[in-house]
Amino acid sequence: MKQIITIAIFLFVAVQSVEAQKFKALDKSPLDQIEYPGTRGEAQWARILYSRPQLNGRAIETLVPQGEIWRLGANESTELTLYSPMKVGGNSLEAGRYTMYAIPSEGQMTIIINKATSVWGAYSYSKDLDVARVTVPLTEGSDSIEAFSMIFEEADMGMDLHLGWGYFRAKLEFRK
Repeated sequence: MKQIITIAIFLFVAVQSVEAQKFKALDKSPLDQIEYPGTRGEAQWARILYSRPQLNGRAIETLVPQGEIWRLGANESTELTLYSPMKVGGNSLEAGRYTMYAIPSEGQMTIIINKATSVWGAYSYSKDLDVARVTVPLTEGSDSIEAFSMIFEEADMGMDLHLGWGYFRAKLEFRK
């Protein structure tokens, strides 16, 4: 009898555990990663982890208001890892982990590299932790990009980071 009760309790707990598993739905701003160089087997120079918000019929200006700090994506702050020292806008950055933010304004965007890490959003952003601020022009692309996107491209003496969302485009230069 004792063995039957033990088996019944075990089965009850096992069934409850299986039914209790609730998996999250797909994130509306999925996490993505870019690397440079992107060729497997080559030593990496940089990696960016960022979440990709979608327009879904909304205007960018309502999602990213001018003059306000933006986490350069969605969810967690965008994370930049440099595997070797680089120069960004005249600022020398050591190899290491950083977060990236931006402040959009009329026709330009100030891109910020900050030494805070493991940060959600821009709520705890501190200007005191900035290691680089570079103002770049915003240009207009010929086609609209639904999801916020980033890509590295080879450049003389380094790499360029291209940003795009909707019709807006920007480029940040990284040099060795």
